[in-house]
Amino acid sequence: MDLSHNSIADDFFSQADKEAIKQAVARAEARSSGEIATMVVSESDRYREAEALGALLLSGFVGVVVAVLLHHVTIWTYIPVVVLLYYPVLLFLRRFPRLKLSFVGPRRLAEAVSERALVAFYQQGLYRTRMETGILIFISLLERKVWIVGDRGINEKIPPGYWKTLAERLAQGLREGRGAQAVCEVVEACGNELQRHFPRRDDDRNELSDEMIIS
Repeated sequence: MDLSHNSIADDFFSQADKEAIKQAVARAEARSSGEIATMVVSESDRYREAEALGALLLSGFVGVVVAVLLHHVTIWTYIPVVVLLYYPVLLFLRRFPRLKLSFVGPRRLAEAVSERALVAFYQQGLYRTRMETGILIFISLLERKVWIVGDRGINEKIPPGYWKTLAERLAQGLREGRGAQAVCEVVEACGNELQRHFPRRDDDRNELSDEMIIS
């Protein structure tokens, strides 16, 4: 069943799931000088160009079918049908947003998620940690994609390919229906890597909330 746009991110993880993820973050941070944030959003972009294209193509296809069934295949039948159907089809695509992804290329999807994750990294203040060791684990539900962003201090020690591997691992867990478990596993993996490169110091303090961010 498709959930409304506003409730998808809110309802994806149960309260028990959110608490388990929060505890996993706290355990990972207790072993290092890193700060880990988890975030889930309903979608990374509205993809308005895909909505418009999809509405045009689908209404055009239905217009052809209607004209053929009416045995009246002329431009004077076709164009009014397309005009009448365009906005209902557009609203339908907005009500069931996963359908419009058929009109979005894979590169556009990847760019939308990566850009939204980067914006979130700065909006949530992960770039302000004392040792530049903030990590954002970003989940975009509509696209079923995960992006992990590390701050400058981390990226000097840990290659970007490592984050890509973890992101793919989490995305696979989400597809398999074990989202909370997969998030906890990836948080633990981040904690292990942070502990290796940025061991906890005596004056460390928790700079960011461990609660999952929902948008």
